[in-house]
Amino acid sequence: MILERALSPNSIESYTSDVSRLVQYLNLEGITAGPLDLSRVEIEQFIRYISELGLGARTQARMLSGIKAFFKFLLVEDMLYDDPTALLEGPKLSRKIPEVLSIAEVNMILDAIDLSNPQGHRNRAMLETLYACGLRVSELITLKISEFYPEEGYIKVTGKGNKERIVPMGETAIKQNLIYLENYRSHQTIKPDSEDHFYLNRRGRYLTRVMIFTLIKKLAAVAGISKNVSPHTFRHSFATHLVNGGADLRAVQQMLGHESITTTEIYTHIDVGYLRDTILRFHPRNRVASNG
Repeated sequence: MILERALSPNSIESYTSDVSRLVQYLNLEGITAGPLDLSRVEIEQFIRYISELGLGARTQARMLSGIKAFFKFLLVEDMLYDDPTALLEGPKLSRKIPEVLSIAEVNMILDAIDLSNPQGHRNRAMLETLYACGLRVSELITLKISEFYPEEGYIKVTGKGNKERIVPMGETAIKQNLIYLENYRSHQTIKPDSEDHFYLNRRGRYLTRVMIFTLIKKLAAVAGISKNVSPHTFRHSFATHLVNGGADLRAVQQMLGHESITTTEIYTHIDVGYLRDTILRFHPRNRVASNG
């Protein structure tokens, strides 16, 4: 890449990073085959894996491009005689590809929140949490105060199938949630069935999915963003920005609450400190906070 293609250092880093993602996947799935022994099927499974993580179409296509370049190199060097990636294609526009916001677009939506509105700080806390933790909308509206650990820097999330997981939360999101809890929620009259629910409406009741969808659509319109933005868009953006920033797939998968394609128990004993370090090092909002 340096001598023959004269690529920039950033491009070289990107290509090698894409190959390292494939290696991470093979390790996670217990696949011991080296690059000379990989089949098209195994690489297709990797492409399906990164798609199910919710990575954007451009990120998927770029990662496949890097892997194709690697196998083409092996072919040119006579180390390989059949290229397993030769017939592989990138994500089709006709397929349902998740919409992904740029970092700037996420900030535009957050900045569109009217903090003079009585619900403004709640909305800011919710969206910071969606993006900081990659939550599903159902996980956001069922989040409990008793599951928020600001001093330790994480929340406990109940996902699909009532499976619990620990998700780190960066300093920016923690700060916004503490402002909401201490200055706004603490002054509300709360209905008996909602005492432990984290985010409440103006009547002191827990929120609904429809309310979150409607809020995000309005904020995207105010921010001038024409993409089809939903709560899940923040989840896809969370995954894409972490992976593009250098986070490893194992950590991102654990934080999203995804199971492996071929195994179900491999992620149940991951160190929480390792996940928190990943969030603090690679999430854009934490880099903004530390630079500010």
